[in-house]
Amino acid sequence: MSRLVTIYGGSGFVGRYIARRMAQKGWRVRVAVRRPHEAIFVKPYGVVGQVAPVACNIRDDESVRSVMRGADAVINCVGTFDRRGKNNFDAIQVEGARRVARMAAEMGVGRIVQISAIGADVDSPSIYAQTKAKGEDAVLEHMPEAVILRPSVIFGHEDNFFNRFAAMTKFSPVLPVVGGATRFQPVYVDNVAEAAVMGATGDAAPGIYELGGPDVHTFRELMQQMLDVIRRRRLIVNIPFALARPLAAMMDGVQFLSGGLIPAQITRDQVASLTRDNVVADDAKGFAALGIRPMAMEAVLPDYLWRFRPSGQYSDIKESARNLREG
Repeated sequence: MSRLVTIYGGSGFVGRYIARRMAQKGWRVRVAVRRPHEAIFVKPYGVVGQVAPVACNIRDDESVRSVMRGADAVINCVGTFDRRGKNNFDAIQVEGARRVARMAAEMGVGRIVQISAIGADVDSPSIYAQTKAKGEDAVLEHMPEAVILRPSVIFGHEDNFFNRFAAMTKFSPVLPVVGGATRFQPVYVDNVAEAAVMGATGDAAPGIYELGGPDVHTFRELMQQMLDVIRRRRLIVNIPFALARPLAAMMDGVQFLSGGLIPAQITRDQVASLTRDNVVADDAKGFAALGIRPMAMEAVLPDYLWRFRPSGQYSDIKESARNLREG
C-alpha cells in the first residue's frame, strides 16, 4: 500500500501545491481543512481516491487525531493573519502547531514539516512573527527531528501579495506602501512546496530552512516591477511608519467595531512586521542545502498578472499591432 501524508491546510495557497507534488510522487494525500466541500478541487491532483479532502478543526484534539491516523508523514500549512477571534495567532500558530506535533509524536508519525515564516522571532515587534517562533518551539518540543520551513513573501498565481496590489491599481492613480525601503526575498510557491515534499519524504535533513528567491528587492522596487508587468503607470507613495501606525490603529478599530465586516487594509501588526527586512539570514540553511534552484519572479509574474493590464489578454496583440503601424 502506498504511503499516506496528512496535510493540514492542504487546500490553501501553499498546501495545494504540496498536495499536488505528494500525489505525483505516488503518496495518498489527506487534505485536512475546515470546509472539505470547498476543497474538492484537489481531487484531480491524483488518480481516483488518491487525494481526499477531509474535515478537520486544528483547535480540537480529536479532530486533529482522527485525520492523522495511519499517516506516515504530516505537513502543517495552517496559519492566520487574524489577531482576534477563535482562530487567532495563538490558537492557530502556537497551540494548533503544538497539537499537530504532539499528536504526531503520540501516534508514531515518522516525519513532520512545519511551514513557518522568515522573521519568526519571539523578540519581534510583530505578534505574528512571535507566534510563528513559538509554534516552531512547540513543534520541536514534541518532534525534535522536524523540518521547519521559513519562506519569505510567497508569490504565485493565487498569491495575496502581487494580486492584491495589482488590483489596487485599477481604481487609483496612487499606490500607497508602508515600509518602502524594507527588503524582501520573494519565493515561488512551488519551490516552497518542493522543499516541503523533501521534508515529508525524508530527502531533507531535519532542521530549519529559510527560503528566499534568487533576488532581494525593497518593497518599492517590487511594486515597480509589478507595475512594469501590468503596464500601468502609478505613483508609488511611501507612508512613513509614524503615520502608518495611527492609521493602522484606526483601521483595526473600524474592523473590530464592524465585527469584521469592514476589514482593515493594513493592521498594526503588519506595520510592525514591515519595520524588519524579510530576507534569508547569511548563516541560514536554504534552497542550496536542499539542491533546489529557486525560480525568479520575472519568469512567473507575467503568467498571472496579465489580467491586470489595461487590455488584459489582448495587451500583447495590441502592442504588436501598434509596432506594425509605427514601422
